[in-house]
Amino acid sequence: MIWNTTILLIAVVVSLAVRVLYIIYCRFKFIRGKTQQSLSTLIILGSGGHTAEMLNLLTVLQKGRYTPRCYVAAATDNMSLQKARVFETSLVDKSEIEVGETAEFMQIYRSREVGQSYLTSVGTTVIATAHAVWLITKIRPQVILCNGPGTCIPLCAIAFLYKIVGIRWSSIFYIESIARVQRLSLSGLLLYKLHMADQFFVQWPQLQRKYPRAHYVGCLM
Repeated sequence: MIWNTTILLIAVVVSLAVRVLYIIYCRFKFIRGKTQQSLSTLIILGSGGHTAEMLNLLTVLQKGRYTPRCYVAAATDNMSLQKARVFETSLVDKSEIEVGETAEFMQIYRSREVGQSYLTSVGTTVIATAHAVWLITKIRPQVILCNGPGTCIPLCAIAFLYKIVGIRWSSIFYIESIARVQRLSLSGLLLYKLHMADQFFVQWPQLQRKYPRAHYVGCLM
């Protein structure tokens, strides 16, 4: 009985390892197969300069292809979604399409607030993870764009897990903040080390030399 259980566990571990290697190898598989179709896109915003940088990047996004767009920010972030609504409204002014047809705005619980103790953050992290499961299941994004806020970690982790078990293939694009000159942010480091990001971009050449799997395409701001 114990021997059969051991064999089963080994088989499961090997299967998961093979699946993860397959995902890493086929990073661009999904996007390449859908080049002519619109792609539901999750855009993760953050307080401080993260939202300003992300909205600046979105100005060059192919809006007709990456639609519908869903913006997600922390529940305690009162400004980011407001800025996203203004951005989407500016796009509506150039077309006859209503904002509600192309964009949605949602919030997620923070895993840990600034100054919160690590002990109490255990409970909030569990809540944030459960909320991330609900959001990813509801939004079903084909593309995820993020640039460093801590709220991206549970969302990207659940999306990556869904990819492993075959529920949904979401391509994760991470753009490190221009403020990161010498080393990655904690969010960036986790996504890089755990191979969760399908494409990882940095805005300084010394970062690309330090993290060779990253792509340097110049300053995007």
